[in-house]
Amino acid sequence: MKSITDKKRDQFNSKLGFILAAAGSAVGLGNLWRFPYVTGNNGGGAFVFLYLVCIIVIGASLVIAEFAIGRNGRANAIESYGKLCKKFKAVGYLAMIAAIVLFSFYAIIGGWTIYYVIQAVSGKLIGLAPDKLGAMFETFLSNPFQMVIYQIVFLLLTAIVVSKGISKGIEKYCNVLMPLLFVMLIVLAIRSITLPGAMEGIIWYLKPDFSKIDGSIVASALGQAFFSLSIGSGCMVTYASYLSKEENIPRTAMAVTLADTGVALLAGFVIIPAVFAFNMEVGSGSGLAFVTLPQVFSNMPMGTLFAIVFFGLLVVAALTSSIGMLEVAAAFTVEKTKTSRAKATWLTTLFVFVLGIPPLMSFGAWSNVKIGGKNLFDMYDFFVSNISFPLVGFFGAILVGHLWRKEDVYNQVTGDRIHSFSLINIWYFFIKYLIPFIILMIFLQSIGILKI
Repeated sequence: MKSITDKKRDQFNSKLGFILAAAGSAVGLGNLWRFPYVTGNNGGGAFVFLYLVCIIVIGASLVIAEFAIGRNGRANAIESYGKLCKKFKAVGYLAMIAAIVLFSFYAIIGGWTIYYVIQAVSGKLIGLAPDKLGAMFETFLSNPFQMVIYQIVFLLLTAIVVSKGISKGIEKYCNVLMPLLFVMLIVLAIRSITLPGAMEGIIWYLKPDFSKIDGSIVASALGQAFFSLSIGSGCMVTYASYLSKEENIPRTAMAVTLADTGVALLAGFVIIPAVFAFNMEVGSGSGLAFVTLPQVFSNMPMGTLFAIVFFGLLVVAALTSSIGMLEVAAAFTVEKTKTSRAKATWLTTLFVFVLGIPPLMSFGAWSNVKIGGKNLFDMYDFFVSNISFPLVGFFGAILVGHLWRKEDVYNQVTGDRIHSFSLINIWYFFIKYLIPFIILMIFLQSIGILKI
């Protein structure tokens, strides 16, 4: 996969390695932790339907566009956007800021997953009464020192992989972690849907009630699509900058999109039928995975084993995704300052740790600090999912559809016409007209300017 012209810049050694790494960047806690509880909070099947529409119409199209921007730029996200239009370096900076902010609070949740793996292995999750499980979670969140320790462990694991580079670090570890993730997920999904009473949850999950659809659910579906696919974070642009000209962008983008969406849907099958089977609350918010599911495991045969597998799955998914987030800033630092990859990675990780202190403290001493009615953790999430990601996606579509010459776009997407892409005219129409309009409308709705 490496070419003579790219000797100075690290690359993925294989197409599969790139797909697994890019899919790993997309597949993460957004799929396994966030998607099930957001589905629970937004009416089940109706939300899933809208999410799939957003993935098909907007998500897959923008992944192709970001791959094209990245491969054309052959540099970090800022330089890749700026190569097409100098003013659009600002979009690259916004994408990198989004990735850093996301990683700063993502590492906190990553720390939760490590803590819960340890609790599951020790057998402390099984057999506790619901109120005890809730109290255990609240006690953990209210102990900033304990949370910081696990946050640091998660940051260190991520930094170790990224510091080793693309082929020897990111690709090597994702080649192991991603297949492991899929196997664990399938095992858990089979166990969940075969529980007595699970069918009610499956129906609620898959059967849309269109009367529940309103502007807020549409905005949530779009935000989840962006969060899940890492669109707007610079991850896809950065990874694609390591792609050779021979790679088929549309086919690769479709493989990444299908893998990401498949994991999200499977995560729903893991969690929602099990929650219904034991008559628990599916709309319990972010505590669904950490409070409600341990109750489910307590009622299952071999509950300890399935608890270990599930929280181990969360750790793996969190790592594959956080690797991509850190790579965005690390690649920029390496190329901008000419420092070593290891030094750039560790300096960036330190900065992310400091940035993560406010959202971590929002569960304890700073719980009363609110911005727009949201605590600092939720504010970080809102900034990333509802502001920065949609804005980067919007301006990325404008860049590709209106400022980049159509012929050059077609050449980049098809590898100078080496690969066929029968839907390229439809895709281009979506990118130029439909997607910017949809994103703008939903963005204005999500920040309260427009009522849909």
